[in-house]
Amino acid sequence: MRGMTNGLTTGERVAWYRRRRGMSQEVLAGLVGRTSDWLGKIENNRIDLDRLSVIKLLADALDVAVGDLIAEPSLMEWTDESGMRTMPAVRASLMDYRLIPPFGRRRTGEPLPLAELDQQVTQLWDAYQASRFGFVTGRLPIVLDHLQGATEAYDGDDLVASRRLLGLSYQLAAVQLTKLGEVELAGIAADRGLSTVRDIGDATVIGSLFRGVVHAVLAGGRFREAVALTEQAAAHLQPELRHASPALLSVYGTLFLAGAMAASRANDAATAAAFLGEANEAARRLGGDANHMWTAFGPTNVAIHRVATAGELGDIQVALDLGPRVDTTAMPMERRVRHALEVARAYSVRNRTAEALATLLHAERMAPEQVRYHFLSRQLVLSWIRQQRGRPAANLVDLARRLKVLD
Repeated sequence: MRGMTNGLTTGERVAWYRRRRGMSQEVLAGLVGRTSDWLGKIENNRIDLDRLSVIKLLADALDVAVGDLIAEPSLMEWTDESGMRTMPAVRASLMDYRLIPPFGRRRTGEPLPLAELDQQVTQLWDAYQASRFGFVTGRLPIVLDHLQGATEAYDGDDLVASRRLLGLSYQLAAVQLTKLGEVELAGIAADRGLSTVRDIGDATVIGSLFRGVVHAVLAGGRFREAVALTEQAAAHLQPELRHASPALLSVYGTLFLAGAMAASRANDAATAAAFLGEANEAARRLGGDANHMWTAFGPTNVAIHRVATAGELGDIQVALDLGPRVDTTAMPMERRVRHALEVARAYSVRNRTAEALATLLHAERMAPEQVRYHFLSRQLVLSWIRQQRGRPAANLVDLARRLKVLD
């Protein structure tokens, strides 16, 4: 179905699905509590539809997935850095029934040394933060297989260590899969990870997996459920905070950043502000930016999320006032580019298209994979092309072709 709507803006896809459902503009607008004039402007690209909270309302009213409206790329399009398709291998790895107790495989042969396994997991997380998503999807099934073998072969402290690494690898699978909108697989990965580490007695790792579950629930459009899960996970971790390590503080703070995004997409500004306040206090205690447990947590990441939540809540002036002033140069590439997309969105809403395009082109030069597969970049570029009265600028057309939203 998504292939039939390639090349359409989000608003145009709303119109396409509305007609397939036999709905009038008046009926659909009424279902989401808006006017038919507003919906007409959405469908005709006179208003950008880039807030996920609004997109979720329309998707529910149309009985389609959010991914259908934002045109997430097909899993079969995803390739590694050599151009080979990788997602089928990830799917097969996560759907293998033999990974589910009590069916666990019994292997023969020696498992890889723990030091080598730790190195492999570190390499994948570093690649994710460097926005090398194709590399991550290509290597994940192999690393998951090695780690599953280690948990079957080791015992004692070595078993705990291998389960810790396996849990963190499942978390990486979950956050990677949310990038592609593969919500069900992300949920499976997050659940597998939490089950793997639940009883190993490491609050930092368990908290990190809680964060992965929140992201998976959030990616599925279950915003209020993600808010509730944030609160429950934070309550679980709070007894450990009196003498918290920097890593646990980072995980705890980042959990609230994910929760703030969920609250903003649920249009709950008060809870989003409260969660950002909790994250800010954790950042204050941490004392500066750090990257414990690959969280990139600290004052800068809190500021990045202030901009992102403002954009989701429609507080564009806040996003514009703060966004361009946040210095992200010390952040991992994934965080830098995600912030750039938010700044580009804010510029676009204020019709500052030249600045928005320049921001997006700069982001693409830094991380082409990330820009190519994010719904915001595709939505922005298509809307700019539709809004052109004359022939679109060559650099805009070239970008649209690289993003595969224009033939």
